[in-house]
Amino acid sequence: MNRTMYDVAIIGAGVTGTSIARKLSRYKLRIALLEKEADVSFGTSKANSGIIHGGFHHNKKYLKARLEISGAAMFDQLQRELGFPFRRCGILVAAMHHDEMEAAAHLFRQGQENGAPGIEFCSRERMLELEPKLSQNVVGGVYAPSGGIIEPYRFVFSLLESAVKNGTTVYTEFEASHAEWAENCWNITASDGRNILARYAVNAAGLYADNISKMFGAEEYTIEARKGAYFLLDRLAEGHPQRVVFPVPSRISKGMLVIPTVEGTTLIGPTADHVDNKEDKATEGNHLALISASAKLLVPSVSEQDAITNFAGLRPALNDDFYIAFSEKVPRFLQVAGIQSPGLTAAPAIARMVKDMLLKDGLELSEDPSYDPFIRQTVPVRTLPAEKRAELVEQNPAYGNIVCRCEEISEAEIVEAIRHGHTTLDGIKFYTRAQMGRCQGGFCTGKIIRLIQRETEIPYNKITKRGGDSLILEGEL
Repeated sequence: MNRTMYDVAIIGAGVTGTSIARKLSRYKLRIALLEKEADVSFGTSKANSGIIHGGFHHNKKYLKARLEISGAAMFDQLQRELGFPFRRCGILVAAMHHDEMEAAAHLFRQGQENGAPGIEFCSRERMLELEPKLSQNVVGGVYAPSGGIIEPYRFVFSLLESAVKNGTTVYTEFEASHAEWAENCWNITASDGRNILARYAVNAAGLYADNISKMFGAEEYTIEARKGAYFLLDRLAEGHPQRVVFPVPSRISKGMLVIPTVEGTTLIGPTADHVDNKEDKATEGNHLALISASAKLLVPSVSEQDAITNFAGLRPALNDDFYIAFSEKVPRFLQVAGIQSPGLTAAPAIARMVKDMLLKDGLELSEDPSYDPFIRQTVPVRTLPAEKRAELVEQNPAYGNIVCRCEEISEAEIVEAIRHGHTTLDGIKFYTRAQMGRCQGGFCTGKIIRLIQRETEIPYNKITKRGGDSLILEGEL
């Protein structure tokens, strides 16, 4: 039984948990990051819109609005240090009827009050100048130039790599099942019997933050799952805008969006449906028609024929705001719950807030002189000019073996992902983009399975899509 004593145990390795871990790794602390899935980012973080928000959707009376603005400003520096795909392409809110202009004007004024950089209230002509693919029916809207797009799972993986480089210990498939406060620390036990001790516990468990809180004997509340379905359009889709396009939002949703992903595909969606089952990520046949029809109102060239896959993500809804506070019922237990949109944008600011709260509560924070904010940044082979590719192949012939044709991912890149600990098909997909192209893994899955076997000696019938019982093959091969 592992009886290691940590200063801080963070429960949940999505974008919030990994951001906190990376922030705390700057100090002379022993940090444990506990994740119930087989890899990080496998919960809410892997299936969201991948947007860095522009700071106008929420009133600054809300904590999430203030953290959104401060978090968004941190991404340029984070990108320089960690190298994840990110671009400030700008966000448009398109009003399609004159009666929507009042709501658009409200968003503009709210953005000004929040300090959203460079926000504009736009005429029809300005909107079409900024995005020629918008519907000719647009009557005006809002432009937030600071908004951007990001590959969310690559961001989480980069945060993790940095945290681990600076001393964080990660436990995957660690499903916390029991917690007890004794001898001035938390004793946290996993369902498989593994056990750690920690002076502080941080609840960043996303959809399951309510369960974790109850398990620790802390506050009782209910996290509701709100399902958002998306469709992904091919790289060659005509309906690919240059900026993120929002409709004028409703009371409960920001609406169906058209999003140019940072890697060149187009995302349309999401829906916003309450579901009782927190594992319900099923998509429905009628969603494509619904999402496509809504997207076409904004960008008419969006076509259902360009859809290459669909997926759904679940957002952890709790009232109208984030819940970030120390428990009032049990000691040294910090709640970081209800982190739905704009949680991805706010994550770096949430991490800074958590650090400050821990310091104020008495955790000693002494900067580690060996802390290095930079990680080794790899450039995807597909983006290199021919001569640079040739140099790489000469150094390592595996760069010349293209395993995923759609995304041009080489054997060497997949091997690197495996050696970083990503040994499920989804882990490799999110790390490299292999299986994300038009064929959705039809060509490369078998080759990736063989590479996992070769590099890890995991038998083919034990290789999974996402861990647990998601086995790919059974019987004889």
